[in-house]
Amino acid sequence: MGFRLTIIGVGLLGGSLGLAVRERIKGCEIIGCAHREKSLVQAQALGAIDRWTLDPAEAVSEAELVVVCTPVGLIETWLDAISAHLQPGAIVTDVGSTKASIVSAGERLIRSPASFVGSHPMAGGSQKGVAVARADLFEDATCIVTATDRTVPAVAEQVAQFWQTLGMRVVRHDPAEHDRLAALVSHLPHAVAAALVACQSPASIDLRGRGFTDTTRVAAGDAELWRDIFLDNAGNVVASIDLMIERLQSVRHIIADRDAASLEAWLKKQAGIRETL
Repeated sequence: MGFRLTIIGVGLLGGSLGLAVRERIKGCEIIGCAHREKSLVQAQALGAIDRWTLDPAEAVSEAELVVVCTPVGLIETWLDAISAHLQPGAIVTDVGSTKASIVSAGERLIRSPASFVGSHPMAGGSQKGVAVARADLFEDATCIVTATDRTVPAVAEQVAQFWQTLGMRVVRHDPAEHDRLAALVSHLPHAVAAALVACQSPASIDLRGRGFTDTTRVAAGDAELWRDIFLDNAGNVVASIDLMIERLQSVRHIIADRDAASLEAWLKKQAGIRETL
């Protein structure tokens, strides 16, 4: 599988994508594009890209596949910048953690004979920047491909195969369902981790153990990036937080009633579900 790939945004995800493609797809030329020259120079030095440009038109003019790896709040701007410069048959996808607004923008801006299909590889980390990129970031992780009734099935399949080539398990959901599910399994955990940190005092932090540090790891993530994710998927995130409050209130009542049997049964049920992961 040899082609020309353009990666827009060469931070952790974009840099890791370049390294993974380099390792798994032979004969692929990788072009990087971003707002800042410094990150592109660093990405090239690390081997994540072959060459780079600050010009979106130059970056995508000969690319068969374009992957937009910028934060959610910048994806539409980049889609607009490249839309008039894609070659016929080019496919554009992204790595955004929300999908409904991005797919809507992608289908509006990227028109035939080019195509847009949304993607969300569930991979990342609390650190940011190409310096922490790694080739195995996507291995054994899940990627959601969010085709719509406007998507050419063969194009969606090509995008799915691309992520599978990088070692990912691919599932498919429409953009709205993706956002509902991602709010529960990704966005809510980040909000809860941050809330757990907010509950602490210096004295309690001093007593922290591995359970606390493991549970709150994601709270160290990029605040600007997560701000945009929460706001772009606000309705689903709020509904997920409400559900969390409801579940906590339920177990709160069990504890307040000192109902040992119910508490043990509740804990066993959740432990059993967790053990299946």
